[in-house]
Amino acid sequence: MFQSFTYLQHWFLTLILFIGLLSCKKESLVHKKGYQLVWSDEFEYKGLPDPARWGYGEGGNGWGNHELQYYTRERIENAHVENGVLTIEARKEKFNQNEYTSARLHTKGKGDWMYGRIDVKAKLPSGKGTWPAIWMLASTTPLKWPDDGELDIMEHVGYDQGVIHANIHTKAYNHTIGTNKGNQLSVSDVSSTFHVYSMEWDEEKITFFIDDKSYFTFTNDKQNNSATWPYNQKFHLLLNIAIGGDWGGKEGIDNNIFPQTMEVDYVRVYQKK
Repeated sequence: MFQSFTYLQHWFLTLILFIGLLSCKKESLVHKKGYQLVWSDEFEYKGLPDPARWGYGEGGNGWGNHELQYYTRERIENAHVENGVLTIEARKEKFNQNEYTSARLHTKGKGDWMYGRIDVKAKLPSGKGTWPAIWMLASTTPLKWPDDGELDIMEHVGYDQGVIHANIHTKAYNHTIGTNKGNQLSVSDVSSTFHVYSMEWDEEKITFFIDDKSYFTFTNDKQNNSATWPYNQKFHLLLNIAIGGDWGGKEGIDNNIFPQTMEVDYVRVYQKK
């Protein structure tokens, strides 16, 4: 009788735990009242990033910021999925006349949205010279920067390890003319712990979060002026690690740190019902 009771207790507790895990998963996907999940990658597969969801930016031309990496295409050494995690890896290796390789993934043509909430759970690289980003660009073709807008959900530079940045760029507000708008937040463990980097965007304002803590809001001035608010069109998501560049390489590059990785547990896009 005692053994039977113990077995039943064990079975009951296992069932409760299983139900709890399912509930947590459901809650994390629903996220908050009023939103519904419209696009996601949970990375529950192995190999290259899912081609139905991800495309590549390829090349080593500096990308407008004097960056030093060559972004490769469909090269598993620079972007691969395993154990439920997407890994973008920056490596010190000569490739097509560049001294470093990395990957720049994007959802253009596979995931383009106007308004909603973006959640990306990620763990960042570290060390001087690294410049990871989770960001968005307008899905216009051809893209005119900064006129079409940019949304930086997360930027980090390795020489300033414990600081996360959020920024917006428009024709009127951008770093090339010293007018870009943004904010930063101190987070000491960004390279050892996963954090959720988020943005909520509607016709009134854009708010940026880390682990649901808001730290920057950009408000529509309602002047119907695309120079200050180009955010009434579809945008797509980008994930990348740059090496060097005007900001990332401001204090040099430590070549002893490589390889460096950005690990992504999930990407989730919600829109209002």
